[in-house]
Amino acid sequence: MLPYFNTFALRYFPISLNLQVMKHLLFISLFALSSMSLRAQSNDQPPFNFGLELDALPYLTGGYFGAAWAGRQHWRLRVLTAGVNKPDWSTPDGFTNHRITAYATVADYFLKPDWTGWWIGGGPVFWSSTIQTDAKLQTAQFKNLLLNGSIGYNIRLPHHFYLSPWAGLSIRVAGDTDVPVDNTTFTLPLFNPEASLKLGWYF
Repeated sequence: MLPYFNTFALRYFPISLNLQVMKHLLFISLFALSSMSLRAQSNDQPPFNFGLELDALPYLTGGYFGAAWAGRQHWRLRVLTAGVNKPDWSTPDGFTNHRITAYATVADYFLKPDWTGWWIGGGPVFWSSTIQTDAKLQTAQFKNLLLNGSIGYNIRLPHHFYLSPWAGLSIRVAGDTDVPVDNTTFTLPLFNPEASLKLGWYF
């Protein structure tokens, strides 16, 4: 099923998919959040809460991470960007310097309405990447669209802070494959696992 879906995605979501597409998705997400927040307030429903997040993993690799979110009751919507320098042990043999710039929109569901304890989430992720072979003769560029699923546990801290250990899996569904680099080719793996620790603050 996945190989067929990947072929379908490559046909109908061509490699020309670029950063502008994800920027538009992020803008639409923020606009939707603002509209829902105003509607909730006008209907005297519980207001939306807002927050910011950092993630340890990108910084440990020499990269960066930033996320903003809004939500109400059990639900939360996040928009994020990150830069990650993947360590060589997580890169296929013969390749090095795999750098990823990521943009994502993720919806989370908490078992508790106060956003503590277990949560699950998922959404589309756009990766713009560069990579080299061990010979470091050329630097190849490629882009991919992935679908992410995550699970984590929120731990409330004083002064509106919280910690959230989490793990996730991103599945490649569209974008560049068989990317030429030096005298070989590179294809992003179908499955891309992750795990890290988030530090957040809510208003």
